[in-house]
Amino acid sequence: MRRGAVPNERSFIVKYRSSEWFESDNAELAFQHRSAMRAMGHNPDTFLGKPIIGIFNAWNDFNSCNYPHKELVEFVKRGVLLAGGYPIELHTISTPSDFMKPSDLPYRNLLSMDIEESIRSQPIDGVVLLCECDKTAPAQLMGAASCNLPALQLAAGHRSSGSFRGKEVNYGTDLWKYTDDYKAGLLTDEEWQELEKSISCGLGGCPVMGTASTMKSMSEMLGMMLPGTSSIPADDARRKTAAEATGFRIVEMVKENLTPSRFMTEEAFGNAIKLLAAIGGSTNAAIHLTAIAGRLNIRIPIERYARVAEGVPLLVNLQPSGRYSMDEFFRAGGLSRVIRELLPHLDGDCLAATGLTVAQTYGQDRKDWPAETEVIATLEAPLKENAGLAVLKGNLAPQGAVIKKSAVSPHLFRHRGQAVVFEDYADMLSRIDSEELEVDESSVLVLKHCGPVAMGMPEWGSIPIPAKLLKQGVRDMVRISDGRMSGTSYGAVVLHVSPESAVGGPLSIVRNGDWIELDIEASTISLHVSDEEIAERLAVWSRPPLRHKRGYLRMFADHSLQAPEGCDLDFLRPDSDEEAVFVPPIVGRG
Repeated sequence: MRRGAVPNERSFIVKYRSSEWFESDNAELAFQHRSAMRAMGHNPDTFLGKPIIGIFNAWNDFNSCNYPHKELVEFVKRGVLLAGGYPIELHTISTPSDFMKPSDLPYRNLLSMDIEESIRSQPIDGVVLLCECDKTAPAQLMGAASCNLPALQLAAGHRSSGSFRGKEVNYGTDLWKYTDDYKAGLLTDEEWQELEKSISCGLGGCPVMGTASTMKSMSEMLGMMLPGTSSIPADDARRKTAAEATGFRIVEMVKENLTPSRFMTEEAFGNAIKLLAAIGGSTNAAIHLTAIAGRLNIRIPIERYARVAEGVPLLVNLQPSGRYSMDEFFRAGGLSRVIRELLPHLDGDCLAATGLTVAQTYGQDRKDWPAETEVIATLEAPLKENAGLAVLKGNLAPQGAVIKKSAVSPHLFRHRGQAVVFEDYADMLSRIDSEELEVDESSVLVLKHCGPVAMGMPEWGSIPIPAKLLKQGVRDMVRISDGRMSGTSYGAVVLHVSPESAVGGPLSIVRNGDWIELDIEASTISLHVSDEEIAERLAVWSRPPLRHKRGYLRMFADHSLQAPEGCDLDFLRPDSDEEAVFVPPIVGRG
């Protein structure tokens, strides 16, 4: 039987993990634990003999993306109770991308540890993970993979689009476009203030195919989110129905012993990579999928993102790769319709969250889908051919870099230009809009020292177009860095250059005026400097001091893997299937 397959006759658990706490043969321990539950108002008569479902909530008053879970959690609890389980709500740290500086990526790993250790150490039989914002979704999947107890995710949903000067505007992609217009003098200060009030019109994730929407889609494709639930808007009543259904289903999954390793198989990650290309998803997914898979001892070499997605076209016409927003996507049939269309490219034997196969779950058209739509294309008439991530290698990125082909201006697919180098983010901010900056539209903007070790890999890679070029009408240039960019961003932006500059990668020795060549079709990024000259420059290069001297960010800098390995902490990733096995606690006196 293939890994992940479910036998025809499902075997049900007789004894739940939580019974080690509450029904222990050690009468003193059972007394202590049941008494502690009574103190919280949990009568043992109501939960003994039932699966305890831990509902991990990650909302806080800074996190507008996850805030709907403050209400949705009650519907999850109702679903758990209706299915015969017992819900316990727990809170974790949150990762509000708008506010966490300089980068929220390190806290993805910390959140995954929060979840893993909370599950490991407490009487939990199954898990519901309430996600939405960029790093919450992958962090939860990483923690769930490490624990390998039955788990499901529920998204908060995307926020509504806004309206500005009579046009729909979406937080994320439109923000970057209007920022360029403002710098170019095309928006007045009064209009800029009006945009601030109108662009973010509700709670939930960005209403475009940014990182939040991408990772929700990845979760559903991996079988970790109920079919059809990843693209429901935050303000749609069907989001509450999805919450109740998620609570109900997790109880069934506990009884069926359906764990994350049964869903998130190597074949399932292949499906996710193909879906990533079809939806024009975020470059950040390459880091997150690699990190999630790594927790299960599944390795995804960076080249696989290009190789597996070869021949997969762009099917989704959403910003930033296309025109529309998540609301139109949902009305057009959402992710279920995309997966249905993509089935010829997928391994249909992988499992959906229903316990049925992907082919069984997504194989049928639905009557509520419109007959034709401009938002979701067909394989016969796709929006673009071969639209997945391009993986670039060369003497500038020996371990690889990525670029999102679907968001690149066609005239920059092959480009040669001279480098305009910024040594770090502060240097870039101080000079990018200077009239004295020696730059033209053929230049290649290079930003160093924003990788995982240097700065926690913030979303600084989408280097702003210099103001004087914006005024000339330039809206895209080749930009290169060892950082990330927002999934809502666009342009000819080369990201995740590895090894990063802070550890002595070739990016560290690029100088102003060096010629750099990008060839996306050939999958190369080249520094036109001789090997001898590169060696000489590296010989006199000195490693910059670590920015953080203590605390978690020092731990991250000391232990973070590079981008092609998912930027997980090295000690969290197992080196064998044996190391990936969940280690239960010794249940004794606390």
